[in-house]
Amino acid sequence: MLNNLIIFVLAAFLGTEVLTKVPQTLHTPLMSGANAISGITVVGALVAAGMTTGPWSTWIGFGALVVATINVVGGFLVTDRMLKMFGKKEAAPASVGAGQTNGSAD
Repeated sequence: MLNNLIIFVLAAFLGTEVLTKVPQTLHTPLMSGANAISGITVVGALVAAGMTTGPWSTWIGFGALVVATINVVGGFLVTDRMLKMFGKKEAAPASVGAGQTNGSAD
């Protein structure tokens, strides 16, 4: 148990350091590219929640499933938003009376 806790803490620190070094311009494309791979964490969380016998382990697996699902859904939402930024812009509809004067003679 202690070894697993040490590995978890080290992975958290390493992940934080790696993510803070990524420039903002690369963060969204990297996130969208890795989003499909993040789906594997959902499968792993399902396995972790289903293969355990104790209630404590089942709840931890369920928590992992919730967090992994939030990660994947959030990644898809960010990717969708990013792709909309590169789409064609719709032309603004012409307003009624555009280009007309208020009726006074100049």
